[in-house]
Amino acid sequence: MSPVLIAALFMAGLGVVLGGILALASRKLAVQEDPRIDAVEEMLPHANCGACGFPGCRPFAEAVVSGEAPPSKCSVNTQEGTQAIAEFLGVDAGSAEKRVARLACQGGNHVARFKAAYDGEPSCRAAVSAGGGGKACSWGCLGFGDCMKSCTFDAIHMDEHDLPVVDVDKCVACNDCVVACPLNLFSLQPLEHKLWVACKSLAEGDEALSECEVACTACGRCAADAAPGVVSIQNNLAVVDYSRNEHASRIAIERCPTGAIVWLEGQSVIQGAAAKKIVRKEPLPILPDR
Repeated sequence: MSPVLIAALFMAGLGVVLGGILALASRKLAVQEDPRIDAVEEMLPHANCGACGFPGCRPFAEAVVSGEAPPSKCSVNTQEGTQAIAEFLGVDAGSAEKRVARLACQGGNHVARFKAAYDGEPSCRAAVSAGGGGKACSWGCLGFGDCMKSCTFDAIHMDEHDLPVVDVDKCVACNDCVVACPLNLFSLQPLEHKLWVACKSLAEGDEALSECEVACTACGRCAADAAPGVVSIQNNLAVVDYSRNEHASRIAIERCPTGAIVWLEGQSVIQGAAAKKIVRKEPLPILPDR
């Protein structure tokens, strides 16, 4: 018998032996998966958006079956769908605090100034890479709609002043707009966080106002009027302490001269009585070279 044939037979025999060992090990070490996971996954909306805190619908289904998460933690599913999962598993559906995406900017092109015209790919991320996009306020929304394009739930549209508007009824807090915004202007907030600072500018008062008419000037009126500890001024910007949210009220917005701190009620953005009324509709002209 030739050495080549002997080697071939040896390798074939070795393959059979190893295959048998693997088959035996597979039987002995196999972990039986709960069949309810498949059923729960089938009852989910298959959005794989991550709003539940898990990387997809399958991991979420596993967490629900194991009792690690309640069915209600899927903010995309319908109320009927959530209840169906709860009844199937014989558990309480639970309650999840609704969260929505909030934008920390009100600087549309009719109130915020540009120092240069950007002529490039219509993308906020591209504009930031190409010298910042030309907006005078380094923290301001550039208005190219990366957030809107990233939203698979059609919960964001751009208004007439190139500013994103979130539809709180459609928003499922999937986090896509948070990731898409290169200036980190979006964050996910509980719907009960109604006192909101719609600005991120850290420029000093007069400088901030010269760049945007609705910027926070750190005047401190909101901090003085709010319940103790609810609002503070940090780095030229009003900051809300949401650990004291139960003490938040509309009184904090009433004397804000620019309307930078607002009260959010459903789809409405409410400014205080002292806020300057903006009637201009057309975009502001580009600032001359300084």
